[in-house]
Amino acid sequence: MAVLPAFAPSMTSSPITEVCFVLPPALILLDLAGAADAFRIAASMGLPVRLRMVAPIQRGETASTALGVDLTGIELLPARLGEHTLIVVCGATGSGEAVLSSPASQALVDWLRQHGGNGRSLACVCSGALLAGAAGLLDGRRCTTHHSLLDALRRLVPSAEVMDSRVFVEDGEVCTSAGITAGIDLALHLIARLGSPWLAAAVAREMAVYVRRASGDPALSPWLEGRNHMSMAIHRVQDALAKAPDQDWPLARLADIGHMSVRSLTRHFREASGMSINRYHASLRLALARQALASGDSVERAAERAGLGSARQLRRLWSAHAGDSPASARRRH
Repeated sequence: MAVLPAFAPSMTSSPITEVCFVLPPALILLDLAGAADAFRIAASMGLPVRLRMVAPIQRGETASTALGVDLTGIELLPARLGEHTLIVVCGATGSGEAVLSSPASQALVDWLRQHGGNGRSLACVCSGALLAGAAGLLDGRRCTTHHSLLDALRRLVPSAEVMDSRVFVEDGEVCTSAGITAGIDLALHLIARLGSPWLAAAVAREMAVYVRRASGDPALSPWLEGRNHMSMAIHRVQDALAKAPDQDWPLARLADIGHMSVRSLTRHFREASGMSINRYHASLRLALARQALASGDSVERAAERAGLGSARQLRRLWSAHAGDSPASARRRH
């Protein structure tokens, strides 16, 4: 189990969230496997979630997939869901009409209409958005789906703002993602929301995937920024900085952690992360300061929590990297 940094929210005391994967007929297997494995890894690292897989099947039946490999051990659609449940609707192969045409699909839509509202968190992968849309769960919301199904979703839910060229779209408690592998990006985003951005970064590294964003997607957290690379040495250095961003970190100490010279560290860090070590460390310190200001701390207290010597030093760092001022950020919160 990975050791979570001091700034990560306590997860062991949080209620267990049931992540309920809903499998339509002719399931696209990667819609399920990619996102589910991300949550499985997060659970092994301490995220209090429990996975559950359900489908519109009869007792004793298997769940069909687009690959022709049926799945056993899948539950029937449950009559009740727990209070802390995240519903993840996976996609199916075929056109918009095909996804919705079968009796099993209609049973799934009816089930979503009954269980998917009332403020319960909902995530859709690929054509799963069509099933949620047919259930009325996307009315008036911003959403997306696989690029080949965008027009079908617009016709199905005319009140929705269906967005092009997005990896995923978040609208309150409802998230939708583009096709297939975008479900992994959405899962990482949800893991960051349920646990911490650091945990999502750790899961992404374990899965050897990049954390993708398109123009207009939710911005990367400072804890995730600069982590889309495969250099384990630089990840070790970034982990050290992220676990104690309020500390001073001499380059020689970081070079020892990365098992390289200072000169090599500075060059490889910039190549891997796209920024200097100083810029990366500053972004983490500013994130700590923002958290302090959001909780009601004064600018002086926020500077202290970020490991800076004075409010003046925080203002100088803020001006250089954030563009406004700590006081204006505090007023917004």
